Amino acid sequence: MIYSVTLISLGLGGGVGLILGLTGAGGAIMAVPLLVFGLHLNVSQAAPIALLAVGLSAALGAVLGLRAGKVRYRAAGFIAATGIVVSPLGLWAARRLPNAPLAIIFAGVLGMVAWRMWRQGSGAAAATAAPPRTPPCLLNADTGRLRWTAPCARALAGTGVIAGFLSGLLGVGGGFVIVPALRRATDLPMQAIVGTSLAVIALVSASGVVAAAAGGHLDWAIALPFTLAAVAGMLAGRAVADRFPPRRLQQSFALFAALVAAAMLVKAVMALAA
Repeated sequence: MIYSVTLISLGLGGGVGLILGLTGAGGAIMAVPLLVFGLHLNVSQAAPIALLAVGLSAALGAVLGLRAGKVRYRAAGFIAATGIVVSPLGLWAARRLPNAPLAIIFAGVLGMVAWRMWRQGSGAAAATAAPPRTPPCLLNADTGRLRWTAPCARALAGTGVIAGFLSGLLGVGGGFVIVPALRRATDLPMQAIVGTSLAVIALVSASGVVAAAAGGHLDWAIALPFTLAAVAGMLAGRAVADRFPPRRLQQSFALFAALVAAAMLVKAVMALAA
């Protein structure tokens, strides 16, 4: 039985890592549903395991981004600090919500991510984009750093609050929140946004993992093989991602995510009706 659980954990982790490597940060949201369906865990049980895998994978990406000078570490630290403060509230709520309502919330979030990825893959998001406006966080042309103003601090803090709460509640990294928020709130280039997002995910996820482990809510027998396989899968996915058209990858992920969200919703509704 132990060996079968380990093998399944390795397989699921490898699948999550591959999706993450092929599609980017948003693919990490698949960790929880795969654990729910593959190992029959509750969302609250799967969440800290997913956080460990997502956090370690994001940390590797953030380190690479730091070496390349693509991470805005001050902004990342500020967003992460607010997220770390709020993350325990999400963990607290996850432990007290019944599994079925929690699964319905997760299915809704996953459905939203699927819809956004489909729009990005089809080009619809660009076609209906809002007219250009001045974001609250602007780069200083002389120093190359962000100008820290009160509106900028509020925008970044709000991003951290949402990402931190969802991280604790659902075990998601929050890249699907952080990346769009940074695109709206700053004039950073996309590579810097992604690198900064990965740094935030790594820091916030680490706090959630520590809190879950301290409370005895992290199943290491599943978490370790799942995480190691996820990292390996992510590296493999990144190595071959350039061979596939990005839009097709986004659309394929969106369809898969939509199906998983529908399955989670049906399972949760049936549990409520039972």
